[in-house]
Amino acid sequence: MRLGINLGYWGAGMDGDNLAVAQEADRLGYDVCWAAEAYGSDAPTVLSFVAAKTERIDIGSAIMQIPARQPAMTAMTAATLDSLSGGRFRLGLGVSGPQVSEGWYGQKFDKPLARTREYVEIVRKAMSRERLTYEGEHWTLPLPGGPGKPIKLTVHPTRHEIPLYIAAIGPKNLEQTGEIADGALLIFPSADHLEETALRHIRAGREKAGKTMEGFDVHPTVPLALGDDVEALADTFRPYTALYVGGMGSRKQNFYNQLAQRMGYEKEAAEIQEKYLSGDKTGAAAAVPHRLIDQTTLLGSVDRIADGMRAYAQAGVTTLTLAPAGFTLDERIAALRAGTEALEHAGLA
Repeated sequence: MRLGINLGYWGAGMDGDNLAVAQEADRLGYDVCWAAEAYGSDAPTVLSFVAAKTERIDIGSAIMQIPARQPAMTAMTAATLDSLSGGRFRLGLGVSGPQVSEGWYGQKFDKPLARTREYVEIVRKAMSRERLTYEGEHWTLPLPGGPGKPIKLTVHPTRHEIPLYIAAIGPKNLEQTGEIADGALLIFPSADHLEETALRHIRAGREKAGKTMEGFDVHPTVPLALGDDVEALADTFRPYTALYVGGMGSRKQNFYNQLAQRMGYEKEAAEIQEKYLSGDKTGAAAAVPHRLIDQTTLLGSVDRIADGMRAYAQAGVTTLTLAPAGFTLDERIAALRAGTEALEHAGLA
């Protein structure tokens, strides 16, 4: 099992810290460094900066939002980043959520599966440097009846094929991801529930495409916190978990809430959402069960973290990306180093 690092969102006074974390991950031999975007920092700019300041670690977008860019623009960006980084770029895509898609980008959040499939087909075709033509429900290239003509990408990516990942949570999206992508970016993964909540759906998609799981990257992100008091460490993640389970998306379209329900937390997920959406964020955080946090994070000593890593590997994870927690840079670096130490203790390095 390989290790990755997720820097999250750039900014909020952590720019220098994030770069130092990325450089330390590069030195320690982490496999990939991911950057996120929502409605603040954009992933490609951050990744180009990190690529220029590191030597061997891959850089990846987790995620570049589908409603933010036309697919051909995403292909251009991916090809450019792969070229500038010397073949170190991984393209992670996702549909975002209804609030961001419609509120920030002005794009209807409808038919996300069909949009994703067409988007991926166009991106792959453009990155292959074929002349770009496409006829679909959501995109037609070139536009009919006008001056547009089929053209091809002029940038040469370093690699013939850039690895393409999709952020997937729901069963149908997971199945489609297995069918059309090279890897799945997962969030709030529980080793105890990974088979029923994710892997069986991904496997069905692979089989649909006539493929096995061989070479497919099962790639969750897991927060990591180092320390002796597991209860106290878990409490620091209560607002984070409450935000996603209770406040991310709308009442009817919260994929993280639905995931918590599939993990057996139906009553708790409903309570967290009700309190969060009513404005009681403190109450929502208090309603998050300790077990839910402990199942979806790596907390405690190096030995305890190693046990968690071993469970993820046995469940089918191929790359485990860590989000090292800490209030200071020293704490985050210590957590990052604990990740590699734990991987060795687990016998997975």
